[in-house]
Amino acid sequence: MNGLVSWAEIDLDAIAFNIRAFKRQVGDKVMVIAVVKANAYGHGAIPVAEAALEAGAGMLAVHRMIEGVELRKAGLRAPTLILGYTPPDGADWVVDHQLTPSLTTWEFAQALSSRAIAQGAIVPVHIKVDSGMSRYGLLPGEVLEFLAAIAALPGLRLEGLFTHFATADESDQNHACQQLAVFKDVQAAARQAGFEFPLLHAANSAALMTLPEAYFDAVRPGIAMYGLNPSNEWSPPFEIRPALTLKSLVSRVRWLSPGAGVSYGRTFVASQPILAALAPVGYGDGYHRILSNTGYVLIRGQRAPILGRVCMDQFVVDVSAIPGVQQNDEVVLVGKQAGASIRAEQIAALAGTINYEVTTSLLPRVARLYFKGGKLRRVDTIAD
Repeated sequence: MNGLVSWAEIDLDAIAFNIRAFKRQVGDKVMVIAVVKANAYGHGAIPVAEAALEAGAGMLAVHRMIEGVELRKAGLRAPTLILGYTPPDGADWVVDHQLTPSLTTWEFAQALSSRAIAQGAIVPVHIKVDSGMSRYGLLPGEVLEFLAAIAALPGLRLEGLFTHFATADESDQNHACQQLAVFKDVQAAARQAGFEFPLLHAANSAALMTLPEAYFDAVRPGIAMYGLNPSNEWSPPFEIRPALTLKSLVSRVRWLSPGAGVSYGRTFVASQPILAALAPVGYGDGYHRILSNTGYVLIRGQRAPILGRVCMDQFVVDVSAIPGVQQNDEVVLVGKQAGASIRAEQIAALAGTINYEVTTSLLPRVARLYFKGGKLRRVDTIAD
């Protein structure tokens, strides 16, 4: 593998499969906005965005302006929505790179208008409504006054109105329905005041699967686009395919004698002879230290439990029950091997977190290998 000891394999066909599944679910009249923020949830923003657009996504979404600039510099020209806050001094970048910002502050709106006028541009903007998450966005009572002020600014075009659900991933949909009602009330009031939006959108991955009345004009799949379950309380109602497999190699195999302590702090001490294998991957790659003495990997299709603490660059596993393990054997940390599998959701449960964090934690030194049609199409490493 050209000297790689740890890497992630990204199945772009899985990304495309999931986009097409969303399109079947929501129908032809609803746009799929592919959310590729946080480096596409650790999968790699540029290749994933390309695959999503090719499969039928009509728009991309990021959280920060700088993520949109990265896509533009890679040659991606699709409409790209910035879901989060942009300070006033980011207006030049937004206009120059033809990004679609979300507006919630007058200061940024003024800066955006000034830059648009200077460039002779018309910038589409989306307004974020805080319908009950108490996070980013305008409160319902603030929206109409803000819209009136924005409408008076030259160079800006109201394109979208959106919100985000706090509990759509839960079995109890009461709060999500309350948020939906608030959002509909805001939209109706805006329409009555003369404001129309070509794009209303609210549904994240979970709402896409459970709340069809939230589809509106577009949906915003994030975690589900990567084949990961949006909820710990229910399973997806249609098939989605995980796109990421995290791999490493056995870098050494040796017997440990009774009394041998493993890794920092000797938190594991062998009580009997143990055949131990070393995997050169650790929290410096994004594999959580909290998995010390509790996580496991796959080697030759069998589980190998972690012994001792996960270090920055490596950890030790017990392969006593796995015949024939040798140096350079493949290690799977997330994904499938020889009929066995470790899902990101299982790793998240062991680490006391969520599947989102398992993939977004992967750091740049983990090379990304992209496969399409069963063939390796692209390799991204920090050495490039």
